[in-house]
This record gives sequence, structure tokens and C-alpha cells, in this order.
Amino acid sequence: MMQEVFVEGFGVSVSKKSERLVVKRKGEVLFERPFFDVERVIVATGGATISAAAIHECVRHGIPLEFLSFSGAPYASLVSPNLGGTVRTRREQLLAYEDRRGVELGKAFAVGKLRNSANVLKYFAKYRKGADRRTYDFLYRRVDRIEELARLVEEIEGSRADEVRGALLNAEGRGAALYWEGVERLVPEFSGREGRGAGDLVNSLLNYGYGILYHRVLSAVTRAGLDPFAGYVHTDRPGKPSLVLDLIEEFRGQVVDRTVLGMLGTGFRVGMDGGMLDEATRKLVAGKVRERLATRIKHRGRRHSLENVIHIQARGVAGFVRDGVLYRPFVGSW
Repeated sequence: MMQEVFVEGFGVSVSKKSERLVVKRKGEVLFERPFFDVERVIVATGGATISAAAIHECVRHGIPLEFLSFSGAPYASLVSPNLGGTVRTRREQLLAYEDRRGVELGKAFAVGKLRNSANVLKYFAKYRKGADRRTYDFLYRRVDRIEELARLVEEIEGSRADEVRGALLNAEGRGAALYWEGVERLVPEFSGREGRGAGDLVNSLLNYGYGILYHRVLSAVTRAGLDPFAGYVHTDRPGKPSLVLDLIEEFRGQVVDRTVLGMLGTGFRVGMDGGMLDEATRKLVAGKVRERLATRIKHRGRRHSLENVIHIQARGVAGFVRDGVLYRPFVGSW
């Protein structure tokens, strides 16, 4: 079974020894495995050194090297330049922005986000139906409104992405406000959603998990032959991978939110160090998110790991823009 390598802590080195990837700390071997058995390398520390030989071998084997800050924010990813897919896929991806294909993809991403938000709330509500009826009813009032927004998104019409972006973002924003109201009811210490730089416990956990998920989606988009910077809902800006940010919305709730809220519901104690998650907490959260990604679910009539579903959806985007194969958003169960 291929293994993910998570590099954490100071004084760590990543190197190549013969045909094996070796991770050491102060001379002690922490990990050693043949490159063909390594799926990806995630570097979540500023205190590690990586040899050029190790980088070269990772690229040669198609192993992505992904870098996270202490807060979980992704800041770099190294992949083989040969994973870019076909020119035709990228040409059609760019052309789709100017026709109805861009509209349909934008709507699909928004519907996926909204329906998954509703299903995450349903997942946590079902355990409270008998024990805490008031919370159950509170959550379902928001579920109903989020699902109505999803139905409205499906009815949006337009001939190109620019014509519908405002309506899609409005629906997503209204849905997000309802969703986070539900999360606040589930986690009393949660005081509202904040992105990068958040110093509170819950947002720090969510942001760290999103950073790990981001690299999974980036890898899937790249391997599908798509340009990660050419999206349909998120606007184009220098250095902003808008397609990754579009597609990740289908998975945030099912992969990260369910994991983090589940951990908090079991009395998990978060460790903070200088306004950031401490090393032990980062390792634990990363492990739980990876477990969730490895969970097998039913998708399109077959069972796949959630991580594989991300790749299936990315290939679905490529198939839609290139060959006209209908794209359907991923909606997880509850």
C-alpha cells in the first residue's frame, strides 16, 4: 500500500538513499521506504531540509511535494511538469469560460457546496433528534433554507460565467451564513468563520484541515490535465488557483468539517502554541483528515475512497469541457 509522508518538526531532513526516501531527525531514521511506495510528501514545517536528489526522484516518480505553513495554509507544491495532460483539455477549459459550459460548471460547484453543507448539518442533527430536539429543529430550519438555495441555483440562466457569477456567489454566501449558524449551535465555543490568520481554536483546526485538502484537489486538477488557475466562480487573480478553489467547495464539508466537528464532539482538547496549533495537534488533525480521505463511500454506483472521488470529479470537469460528458457535483451522504 502506498504511503503518505508527513514531515513535521524542526531538525528534520528528507533525502534519497539508493532508491529509497529517507526522513531523519538528528541522525535517527523516522521513515524509510522505496520511492515507488510513496504517494506524496507533505512538509508542514519550516525547519526541514530536502535534498535536490530527493526532489528529483520524487518528480521522476510523480510524487507531489506539498508545503504547508504552521497554520495549515498551502504555500507551494512541486509536481512533475509531465503531469499537465493534453493541450486540448486546457484549450477547451479556457473556451468554456465564454460559453454555457462555464455556467453549468459554476452552477454545479455551487449546488455541490450547498447540498454538502446541508448534509453535514443533517449528519450531526440525526444524533440529536431524541436527546436535544431544540438543536435538531434549529439545524433543520437552516437545512431547509440551504436546500432551497440549491434549488434556486439550479434555475439560474446565463450564456457565460460572468453573467451568473454574482448570483452564484450571493447564493453561496447566504448558504454559508446559514451553515455556520448551525455550526455555532453545535460548537458553542465557535464564534464565527474566519479564514487565514485566525487565532481561535475551531477556525485554526478548520484552516489546517483545508490546507491539507487543498493540495489533494490541486493534485487531482493537475493530473486531470486542467489549468488550476482557470476557474469559473472564483475570479482570476495572479497566484490564485481559481479552479482549485471552485472544486474544493464540494469537499470542504464532507472531508474537513465532519472530521473537525466530530473530533470536537468527542471532547478533543486542542493544544495551542503562540496563537497556532501545537505540533501534536497538527499531527493529530492531519492524521484524522487523512483517515477521512481514505474512507470508502458509494459514488456513481461504486465504492471509492473520498480521495479517489476528488480525482474522479476533476476528471469529470475535464471530460465535460473537452467531450461534453455531463458533470455532476459530488454530494456526500449524511
